[in-house]
Amino acid sequence: MKSITINGSKRESVGKKATKAIRNAGQVPCVLYGGDKPVHFLAPELAFSKLVYTPDAHTVVIALDGGETYNAVMQDIQFHPVTDKILHIDFYQLFDDKEISMDIPVHIIGTSRGVLNGGVLRKNKRTLRVKALPANLPDFIEANITPLKIGSKLYITTLENEAYKFLHPDNTVVCQVRRSRASVADFEADEEEETVEGEETPTTEAQE
Repeated sequence: MKSITINGSKRESVGKKATKAIRNAGQVPCVLYGGDKPVHFLAPELAFSKLVYTPDAHTVVIALDGGETYNAVMQDIQFHPVTDKILHIDFYQLFDDKEISMDIPVHIIGTSRGVLNGGVLRKNKRTLRVKALPANLPDFIEANITPLKIGSKLYITTLENEAYKFLHPDNTVVCQVRRSRASVADFEADEEEETVEGEETPTTEAQE
């Protein structure tokens, strides 16, 4: 999985007044959990643009003044209800030998024969939650819709991978092709075509 580096500074104070001053200065207060104790730090709001405003999943390298670095993933984020400015971010520290749960985006690939025949593709899951060691976390999960006909569903079991485990029931539908009013019957291309002309009729033996 790709990683983004966030350069920040440790917070000297975590009170409400200090937090307000941090935000007024264009900085975002953050907390890193998962280690021996929480690490409070701040970083410029612009530093999070590639992490927050993207459809892809990323791990994070938090580089603080003094040379301290931590590998982490974003766990929670709060936005201002009116301005959409980032108010606070929680991170969770990663360890090479400890599995982590994370939401991974689904990338649709291929062209569904059902869609070509007038069906409508419905994306039931835009992200899937997986559990894996940090080194095995994928950037995204590919869902190949090529075999889907009208009325077909792509179940999560089709996407199973040895590197990570899905935290969803086996009957979870990732996407499906639904019939639309303009759709036509979806026939298999390799089905035997029924012919009327030249069709042989069964013969019967003449009775004496």
